[in-house]
Amino acid sequence: MISRRGALIGASGLLLSGCDRITTSPTVRKMLTLGEKATLTGQRLVTDRNALAPEFTRADLSPRFRVNGNFMPKSPIHASHLANGFADWKLEVGGLVGRPMTLTLAQLKAAPQRTQITRHDCVEGWSAIGEWTGVPLALLLRQTKISDKAQYIVFHCADDFSGIPYYESIDLIDAMHPQTILAHTMNRQPLPVGHGAPVRLRVERALGYKQAKYVMRIEAVASLAGIHGGKGGYWEDRSGYQWFAGI
Repeated sequence: MISRRGALIGASGLLLSGCDRITTSPTVRKMLTLGEKATLTGQRLVTDRNALAPEFTRADLSPRFRVNGNFMPKSPIHASHLANGFADWKLEVGGLVGRPMTLTLAQLKAAPQRTQITRHDCVEGWSAIGEWTGVPLALLLRQTKISDKAQYIVFHCADDFSGIPYYESIDLIDAMHPQTILAHTMNRQPLPVGHGAPVRLRVERALGYKQAKYVMRIEAVASLAGIHGGKGGYWEDRSGYQWFAGI
């Protein structure tokens, strides 16, 4: 069986700079697809759905953690929030929920927190270990009284590529996983803008492009159809990336 991580490592010599250019290699796409199916089977049908991704110690922290995606959103809204230290920033949580919520950054930081030191695996072929602190997504979803009809959680971001809004999505299994958090702190410092300030998603059993940055709104939905390109994420819509992206 070809593991997702094995497919990624095996393909790394073929990867080109920039996430968008990976799809120019049919070999890479085929290997990642094989890994996708194997990992989906492993995570959903064979292993414990709550099995944790490996965690490390502070001695293992990478001296340099590269930025994936954009370094700075072009959104005027994000620029305004950045200028005042995100004092007026608010996270909206809605969709198929019984009690929609709007939370400030201070409220997120005051909620129960989880800290984890994990490895970020980028589809470009590089990895880095970082420490993340944030609110478990499951906690927020339970507080909103998420509907039984909800199947996916969509993350709408204050970011775009050539005017096309950036978004990502995961299913409820990954959303409720104990290591899935909305991180506001990296390596014990406020999350840098390049890494997604003020809040980014960390879903540790998935590849880097699933770790949505600059999250502004979270939406519980029954289907991904009709949301932008309908495939569950910016890279999935535009470049044919696999939606599950498990490792």
